Amino acid sequence: MGGEGCAEGCSPKMANPGKATILALGKAFPHQLIMQDYLVDGYFRDTNCDDPILKQKLARLCKTTTVKTRYVVMSEEVLKKYPELAVEGLPTLKQRLDICNDAVTRMAIEASQACLENWGRPISDITHLVYVSSSEARLPGGDIYLARGLGLGPGTRRVMLSFVGCSGGVAGLRVAKDIAENNPGSRVLLATSETTIIGYKPPSAERPYDLVGVALFGDGAGAMIIGSDPVLGHEKPLFELHTAIQESLPDTEKTIDGRLTEEGISFKLAKELPQIIEDNIEEFCKKLIEVVGFSDKEYNKMFWAVHPGGPAILNRMEKRLDLSPEKLNASRRALTDYGNASSNTIVYVLEYMVEESLKMKKENQGDNEWGLILAFGPGISLEGILARNLTV
Repeated sequence: MGGEGCAEGCSPKMANPGKATILALGKAFPHQLIMQDYLVDGYFRDTNCDDPILKQKLARLCKTTTVKTRYVVMSEEVLKKYPELAVEGLPTLKQRLDICNDAVTRMAIEASQACLENWGRPISDITHLVYVSSSEARLPGGDIYLARGLGLGPGTRRVMLSFVGCSGGVAGLRVAKDIAENNPGSRVLLATSETTIIGYKPPSAERPYDLVGVALFGDGAGAMIIGSDPVLGHEKPLFELHTAIQESLPDTEKTIDGRLTEEGISFKLAKELPQIIEDNIEEFCKKLIEVVGFSDKEYNKMFWAVHPGGPAILNRMEKRLDLSPEKLNASRRALTDYGNASSNTIVYVLEYMVEESLKMKKENQGDNEWGLILAFGPGISLEGILARNLTV
């Protein structure tokens, strides 16, 4: 592994000329921290529901998700101001969007500022902005408000990806890679921001699948800076983005189904989702690793930065690809600490990946230089990037 997959002239830990790299990461969260152990009682109290069967079901789901903590925009203050959000059947889309549009912009600004600080170069060096969110709807889009909130120049070229769900972080990274590689000298700020308030509802026996979201999803924001040909002495590339692909699976449009209604977003997640991903993930990964001549026998010599849609998806991937348990550590840690925060979560996974790589390097352990960055979203769409870890 490693050397045989390098392009000609490739040096370990050095980015190939012209290839996009991730130069910095950043994240931000709302102030409300939810401990999973206390979620059930709080949720049923806030929604004035006393259905013991639904409460028991949510308690079981909370244990199986492996989530321990999450950050959310929803709070006692929000419910006091908007008590109608906890009432079944009321038209509350305007109120939800008022909260969400403000919250996602604020979190995206904070995550971007953290990322810019980690990068170390002036904000005036940002040439492009890619903004991803499935939690807002307005015209002009949140990319304008994020750009203005950060103080980006009016000539900054913007792209917004809306309602791409959990695959949004990697989809945004694919777009940012294309921009960086086709605009020499450019520096692309990718920001993602999500909140579950857009779909917050009281429990209902008619919508048992809602409880999965209550047990699993969290809020927050993430940010990355992407550019090719890092400036030595001023930039420290983390990952090189070698090849990016996307694939939509036929006849799966209803597997992850979301509708914007007067009560907010209504989601339906089909129970077949983990099986569908398991059935298709290996062929998808082969398309990426064959680009540099790797085989499926080398999966455990690679790093795996996978969006943790839920423990069932991670478990099935691990089984299908015969991965060693530690290969999905970064994904499982992100799920435990932040829940499934939709498009943001891949940023948290990559942060843990860097942390673990530096620890392994310090301890003179193996170097998984090559690996895959993966996410799955509505469509069903598979997003994947073959990458090199430049921190090992």
